Amino acid sequence: MANAIAIEQGQSVQFQANIIDFTAPTSSHNEAIPPTKDALQGKGLRYEALILPPSMPSDFYLQPAPDLLNWLKKCHREGSILCSACAGAFIIASTGLLAQREATTHWGLANDFSDLHPEIRLNLKEIVNNDGDIITAGGMMSWLDLGLELVAQFMSPATMRQLGKILVIDTGQREQRFYQQFSPRLNHGDDVILNVQQTLQRDYPSTLRIAELASTSYLTERTFLRRFSKATGLKPSEYLQRLRIQKACDLLESTPKTFELIAHEVGYDDVSACRKVFTRIIGLSPRAFKQRFVRR
Repeated sequence: MANAIAIEQGQSVQFQANIIDFTAPTSSHNEAIPPTKDALQGKGLRYEALILPPSMPSDFYLQPAPDLLNWLKKCHREGSILCSACAGAFIIASTGLLAQREATTHWGLANDFSDLHPEIRLNLKEIVNNDGDIITAGGMMSWLDLGLELVAQFMSPATMRQLGKILVIDTGQREQRFYQQFSPRLNHGDDVILNVQQTLQRDYPSTLRIAELASTSYLTERTFLRRFSKATGLKPSEYLQRLRIQKACDLLESTPKTFELIAHEVGYDDVSACRKVFTRIIGLSPRAFKQRFVRR
């Protein structure tokens, strides 16, 4: 569709897409057969961009084939832009090319991604993270955002905007954090901190002090703060804020309650302070959030 628009606009750039199937067939013993050399080379073509798609039905992205990783690194050395949507970021990360760089993936995969690749700065605010030679996109349907990004980059922003109008999809600024839900890390193996998380989940509207949480955990405050941050990736105050704001989102979406009432229900005495924290974490004001996600 971008090609047709480009012709109408008098541009000479045209996209040609090829699909390389890395789905390994299985032998009679149900053992995976590695991709063939022809499949890896994509019939000898040089690609301006390689897109690693979402991977819903399998966990291939967690253990990508070594031959695939080597081929991606070779293409990258030759000038190909590596792109991914959703879980495809795991495959690019496994090449080592994202070390000490920034990327994004689906917010629900953030904990797994950080556990496997702690050397990568994960940015979950943006839907598309364009770092020049590597472009990563967030959720499963973010392949649309990634496609629009490539159209804008290789053709023009005007072509991209026209394409969005034809497809009836938003090409304006939006962020992945609009859609995120707070999904705390629970598989860290620290039972003491897990008990604290359960306490916070139950008593989040109450005033919870660090000294009290540390005392009930039989830890000093310093040790408690260190272990909590290590286990969850957040300070206790940040964790509680995200927990409260997630509850506020749930209530905005599921009830007709005013934000003033919701703010008090989730533990804020100052409605203005709650609104500021909400906007900082979600990227939208409470009113804008409700307009975006709640049907009238």
